[in-house]
Amino acid sequence: MTLLSTLVVLGVVIFVHELGHFLAARSVGIPVERFSIGLGPRIAGFTRGGTEFVISAIPLGGYVKMRGMDDEVMEAIEGGSKTAVPSGPEDTPKPRAASVAGFDSKPVWARAWVISAGVLMNLLFAFVTYTTVSAGWGYPERETTRFGILESETLPADAAPLAEVPPGAAIVSIGGVDVGHWGEVREAILEGPAGRTPVVFEAPDGEVEIRLGDREARVAIFGAMDYWLDPVIDVVTPGGPASRAGIRPGDRVVAVDERPIRTWPELVDAVRSSPGREINLVVERARMRLDLPVTPDREEEFDPETGEVETIGRVGIIPLLPDVAYSSMPLLEAIPAGWNETVFIVGEILGFLGDLLTGQISARNVGSVVAIGEMSGRAAAEGLPTFLRFMALFSINLAILNVLPIPVLDGGHLAFLAIEGMRGRPLSVEQRLRWSQVGFVVLVGIMVLALGNDLLRLVGL
Repeated sequence: MTLLSTLVVLGVVIFVHELGHFLAARSVGIPVERFSIGLGPRIAGFTRGGTEFVISAIPLGGYVKMRGMDDEVMEAIEGGSKTAVPSGPEDTPKPRAASVAGFDSKPVWARAWVISAGVLMNLLFAFVTYTTVSAGWGYPERETTRFGILESETLPADAAPLAEVPPGAAIVSIGGVDVGHWGEVREAILEGPAGRTPVVFEAPDGEVEIRLGDREARVAIFGAMDYWLDPVIDVVTPGGPASRAGIRPGDRVVAVDERPIRTWPELVDAVRSSPGREINLVVERARMRLDLPVTPDREEEFDPETGEVETIGRVGIIPLLPDVAYSSMPLLEAIPAGWNETVFIVGEILGFLGDLLTGQISARNVGSVVAIGEMSGRAAAEGLPTFLRFMALFSINLAILNVLPIPVLDGGHLAFLAIEGMRGRPLSVEQRLRWSQVGFVVLVGIMVLALGNDLLRLVGL
């Protein structure tokens, strides 16, 4: 399943990207000589409408070869070159007259449109996929109604009885309406009838009564609530403090120093309050208790409430979340939901890249196709909607990485065009070739780093 899901993710997302280049080239009258999914030797293909459509041996990219692009610099937008593609009659250099209507003869705006179309198509694919999943299955919600630790200081007085609900108890109904996941808990609080509202939970004498009022008060009530999250670790960041301390996925943290830990937020508080100071995590693993000293990294975080930057601790762990349930959503709500999720993911990835460049996140977090394969297999095992959402996430990743200003990527070509637009003439072939070689070295270096990270992680380092 992992191998098949990886091939599907790479194949679909690369196809979408190259289709953007292909359609944009056709839209401005640039003949496309070859459309390849994959790099290297050709496996299979056919010719239609003057374009050779091929599947190549190495499924780590693709390219659209357009008439009139400088062969010396880059025969393809995405890494196709004469060294990467077997030569044949179609690779014979075209006479200059044949390339008059080709890529290099077009104005800057047309070439920029063709080069940026792959990125735009990837973003469009993500938006359509998120919208389709939301409309077809609904919005993903956590399949739990267990009540977490309440933020009583922000709880309105009309909902003060919620403080009597014991943490960890499962909510059964709100206002007489049964709830089966946290999305239904939210809907009952935000959309339920106004007035006295009974909240029934699994415990002796398990009922309290609150009063639901206006929208602002309801938002404050739900904002003070959260679902229960066990302190069980699902993911350990490679090379982070937790990884170096020997913490593994599946470990349950039961204490930090002398402080018992019942829920994940308590663990987060203990770690955040100990930047740069060694703490002792007591974990349960295979019915054994282990003492694992770990020193949280010091990181700066902006506090929007105080407007100040505070130093917090992080160890690089992610909790084991409850299973996913889906809350139905009409199409008119699914469209803005798909848009909002696309924008959110773009922001998250840009934030990650920014933290990576400033050193706030370790380069050990960069993964290669091995990590992509693991995540693809995990997403596929969780069902089609999760797999589609992962494909959309990967499509956004590909879009953002391609727009980076590295020669041989889309962003590098756009940078060349920006320079041409400002100076009124293009860089020489020799200059573009030199910068493309530099970009190729940078790209190979990133790939080696990512693959090395995955290999170290697989051997437990």
